Amino acid sequence: MASHRKPKQHPLVGGTARTAAGLALAGAATATVLDGTGHAAPQSTPDEVKAQVSRYYRQAETATEQYNGAKERTDRARAALDRLQDEAARRAERLNDARNALGSYAAAQYRTGGVPSSVRLLLSSSPRRFLDRASLTERSGARQASEVARVRREIQEVRQVRTTAEAKLDELEREQRALARHKRTVEAKLTAARKLLHSLPAAARETLHKAGEHAVPEHLPVSGRAGQAVAFAYRALGKPYVWGATGPSGYDCSGLTQAAWRSAGVSLPRTTYTQINSGHRVARDRLAPGDLVFFYSGVSHVGLYVGDGKMIHAPHPGAPVSVSGIDTMPFAGAVRPA
Repeated sequence: MASHRKPKQHPLVGGTARTAAGLALAGAATATVLDGTGHAAPQSTPDEVKAQVSRYYRQAETATEQYNGAKERTDRARAALDRLQDEAARRAERLNDARNALGSYAAAQYRTGGVPSSVRLLLSSSPRRFLDRASLTERSGARQASEVARVRREIQEVRQVRTTAEAKLDELEREQRALARHKRTVEAKLTAARKLLHSLPAAARETLHKAGEHAVPEHLPVSGRAGQAVAFAYRALGKPYVWGATGPSGYDCSGLTQAAWRSAGVSLPRTTYTQINSGHRVARDRLAPGDLVFFYSGVSHVGLYVGDGKMIHAPHPGAPVSVSGIDTMPFAGAVRPA
């Protein structure tokens, strides 16, 4: 009987065995590749690496502008929430005062309200004096009714302020989540760019960082606020690109243009998407020093035009504030701040 018993199947028999065989074949194929007899993935050329690094930088800059917008909204929501909390505290204090006043009237009424007025008139040594007090009581009743209305009004206003504050808190939390999300995106794109850059020879890395840079042109005198903005941009040359920064030690692209025009007494919004709507549109052939020039279809980069087809801008990480030609990137539009 034992000779006819079905042999016990080994754990690797069947699907598992086929899997193991597949792994063995894969290992053999890998060994073949490592031996040089297979076909390895083609190595990217320096130009392809540089093109991909540039794409990562553009994607990081897009995320940076989204981060800047979320940060601006976060700051506004936090400031509004602080104001609402202060207002709620003031209104709560007024509500407590109104309640205390109402409580005093209620206590006084309780102390004198147990005896009917007709009996108090009979017991009064001076009915005329009692009638005078009764008239005062009536006026006090009207005042008490006013205090009741005041308490109700204060309660309603406190509730409204607290409801608004809760909505603003929800908004703040949403913007904080968006802020963190955009920050992660920026950091991931910059990390990917750095890894690719390390695969390039030092000379190629230097070429990439200096791509599009021009010698500093002569600073021609420009009058008015535009002149002040241009002068500020010249003084910022050489300072590092720092994403999310508005100076004074470093800038991102929109942070630089905002700071330059702020020095001239003009308040620009924080992001490229909003700065492009912060003045009068200008045709490319009508550009004047101080104009804001925007690039790429998503309007993700901005520089300050300084004349002769050139701008001062904060290009990307690793490349300081510098002079570039406006023809080095896809032109998207220009604005002259009011």
